[in-house]
Amino acid sequence: MVVRLPYVKGSILCSALAKGCGHNYYGEPAWPNDILYIFPVVILGTISFSLGLGVIENQAIGEPANPFATPLEILPEWYFFPTFNLLRILPDKLVGVLSLASVPVILVLTAFIENINRYQNPFRRPVASLVYLTSTCYALWLGYGSVLGISEALPFV
Repeated sequence: MVVRLPYVKGSILCSALAKGCGHNYYGEPAWPNDILYIFPVVILGTISFSLGLGVIENQAIGEPANPFATPLEILPEWYFFPTFNLLRILPDKLVGVLSLASVPVILVLTAFIENINRYQNPFRRPVASLVYLTSTCYALWLGYGSVLGISEALPFV
């Protein structure tokens, strides 16, 4: 089992920990603080929010489906919008499939590159944070472009 200890060599951090100002990033125990007090509140809040929405908004979302009429433009589910738009706007489909296959490769390489960093705090890991933010923004951009026409769906043009 590999245990990664936090980097606590900084004088400011050591003085804060000595005063009892701990945090989860720097080794404050999850039991009983998080598990006993915070988790049940979050779980019950999520359940009550979902039940409340189910009671208040019990109407169907969107128009009812007609199995005998084909829509003008067939769109995938919302979570496939970025990949759908990427395959739609690239002229060569092989390039589109290879670009989709490169996403897991980039994520794995980012994990290996960032593993040499001694910090666990995501704010002190700039490469992984930058890859995450860039990927999220680009996926949202592609997702928005997938519901537009093909002439307006090209990102960064």
